[in-house]
Amino acid sequence: MLRKIIAGTAVAGALTFGAAGIAGAATATTPSGGTGGAALCAKLPAVEAKMQTFEAKISARLPKVEAREAQLRAAGDTARADALAARITKIQNFETKANARLAKVEAKCGVTGSTATS
Repeated sequence: MLRKIIAGTAVAGALTFGAAGIAGAATATTPSGGTGGAALCAKLPAVEAKMQTFEAKISARLPKVEAREAQLRAAGDTARADALAARITKIQNFETKANARLAKVEAKCGVTGSTATS
């Protein structure tokens, strides 16, 4: 008997919230005019500063990591060297994508780029 009550309550709750979820999904959302772009353009200098800091850190650490990779390859530890090479590639790809996104935002905001690509 108790199981039937719990099951009935669960079914009723699922139907109630399920219908509310469908009704909530049916309401149309209006896009936010141009306020999002203005806010993004306002944050652009801070984002550029973060990218410059990121690029400076990469430029400082990359030669050390590449030297370590060469040292591992010379020692015959190709598995660890391959892992380091994959990590280097991943970081360089991230930097390239981030610079591309930043350039797109700068073009949208009408600002000339101040970040250096490496």
